[in-house]
Amino acid sequence: MSKQEPVAARSTQPGNELKNTTSVSFKAPRSDPGLRPLVSAVYPVTLKFEEVAYKVKLCQKGGFSWCGSGGHGDCSEKTILNGVTGLVNPGEMLGMLGPSGSGKTTLLTALGGRLQGKLSGKITYNGQPFSGSMRRRTGFVSQDDVLYPHLTVSETLVFTALLRLPGSLTRQEKETQVQRVISELGLGRCAHSMIGGPLFRGISGGERKRVSIGQEMLINPSLLLLDEPTSGLDSTTAQRILNTIKRLAYGGRTVVTTIHQPSSRLYHMFDKVAILSEGSPIYHGPASTALDYFASIGFRTSVVVNPADLMLDLANGFAPECQPGGETSEVKDSGKDLEEQKLVKKTLLSAYEKNIASRLKEELCFSTDAATYVGSGLSSLPMRKEQWSISWWGQFNVILSRSLKERRYEVFNYLRIFQVVSVATLAGLLWWQTPPSHIQDRSALMFFFSVFWGFFPLYNSVFTFPQERSMLMKERSSGMYRLSSYFLARTVGDLPMELALPTTFVVILYWMGGLKPDPAAFFLSLLVVLYSVLVAQSLGLAIGAILMDVKQGTTLASVITIVFLIAGGYYVQHIPVFIEWFKYLSYSYYCYKLLLGVQISEDDYYECSKGVMCRVVDFPSVRSVGLRNLWLDVCIMLVMLLGYRFMAYLALHRVQPK
Repeated sequence: MSKQEPVAARSTQPGNELKNTTSVSFKAPRSDPGLRPLVSAVYPVTLKFEEVAYKVKLCQKGGFSWCGSGGHGDCSEKTILNGVTGLVNPGEMLGMLGPSGSGKTTLLTALGGRLQGKLSGKITYNGQPFSGSMRRRTGFVSQDDVLYPHLTVSETLVFTALLRLPGSLTRQEKETQVQRVISELGLGRCAHSMIGGPLFRGISGGERKRVSIGQEMLINPSLLLLDEPTSGLDSTTAQRILNTIKRLAYGGRTVVTTIHQPSSRLYHMFDKVAILSEGSPIYHGPASTALDYFASIGFRTSVVVNPADLMLDLANGFAPECQPGGETSEVKDSGKDLEEQKLVKKTLLSAYEKNIASRLKEELCFSTDAATYVGSGLSSLPMRKEQWSISWWGQFNVILSRSLKERRYEVFNYLRIFQVVSVATLAGLLWWQTPPSHIQDRSALMFFFSVFWGFFPLYNSVFTFPQERSMLMKERSSGMYRLSSYFLARTVGDLPMELALPTTFVVILYWMGGLKPDPAAFFLSLLVVLYSVLVAQSLGLAIGAILMDVKQGTTLASVITIVFLIAGGYYVQHIPVFIEWFKYLSYSYYCYKLLLGVQISEDDYYECSKGVMCRVVDFPSVRSVGLRNLWLDVCIMLVMLLGYRFMAYLALHRVQPK
């Protein structure tokens, strides 16, 4: 396969003149007419990384270990990356090989500007450090395809285009770009099929991977990073995926991909390969000369072998003549075998330092960044002030629309509707036309309203942010939107479910229960219930955002449920003074009090015994909460609503993009 050359590098040849000073095009060689670039012009980026090192602290206590700088007990430092150097030019595809745990994904994450923690060494993009502008020209495809299961392929790409493509383009132009990507990736047959998830079937694994690549292709990335793009795919699908990636590189992009164990035909598609062993490089150079290099340092094999297999064996410390399971292998002492592995790795590292490291450093020093070919406009690109692709309001509208489409199957599913309607109907039969004189039953019905719609939305909203954590990290790391626009759109998107179902519940139970047959009282009761629903939802969002774990969140929510239930003013009416303040933290208490205030007035009486009339406000379950300062209670619930949501928003800031 012939190697392409940037037009900018041979601008003196006829027909290769640059059209402008901020973009450069890459033409396909005549010998490969089938390889056609997806987009005719890209911003070329020369990626350089020099002596990149990354270490983490491992602290052990009581048999458990964790990473970090804090903690107590015995701590040791583990090297993940150890002086990795490399160079990738526009139009080249670099494949990073190595056994599991060799540091491939860590290096790829560092090259994408997504690695958290202390990283030493130097990584430059056209001679500039990583910045917000470069982030928006970088496509990153993770190993796990993070996609919304209920959106179709077309919807997924359209929403991505609306968020990531510049606001100067019209919606029609963005949709045209989506159709072009769908056509290029061969996704036309499944364009209107749902992505699918664990609970229902959707598109195939190869199609999911192509959708993930398509999301990055939409922005016409200068730098494309892919983590194990062929993982879990059959050889034919893997070949199609890598052909697509190769075509993207051929369009002038700088492509870096990790790959665990490629077949021989996949291996030969790479322009360069970098091989890592326990975080240290043992080879970096053209893929076509790798076997010759290892043969020159004494690791020659007499059998025909997949180059990738040989290199992985070497990275694991197995020389060709002592491969485990091979015909020439011998039964050896495990200690002796381990010593031989160490010797092989030591030989490889020594040969790398002697034969490759110095040459690679010279290549880094004398190589010319792609930006110099197109003037200062591109070289200064990463240093520009970070800008969002579209406005805050545009981000809000797109995310809200996507949220409503994604959750339309979850929100109004038949099981949830049946649950609400059946509970309301059963409760209506139990409280059927309760007479006004039955104060105990009527107050119990008010408390049932406050409890059911105080905790039902609480448990539902606890799942919101933990389930979307991976999506939030992926999209924020790509600079798709502001956190504030996502947060507001995501919470507003839940309102149809949070408001429609309790409204249905109140309509059924209110009239069946024989409550005040007054339209004003009905609407006030409905508003109180909906108000409590919003407060409960806010608390659930805060719990989920702070813990970011479904099990921990539901456990904490259950504890809060029990405490608020007991302190709600109905079950325990004489709370000890030293803990009486606890009921003022319960929004169920305020909801119950407001509902009583709507249904009962201080001038109402009931027959407490035969022939004796008593004031309703003196009834124990009513007296325990009182009917005064109702507007103050409304204000307190408003503080809770806003306070819990603000806590959730602040907690989401801790979810750092990767």
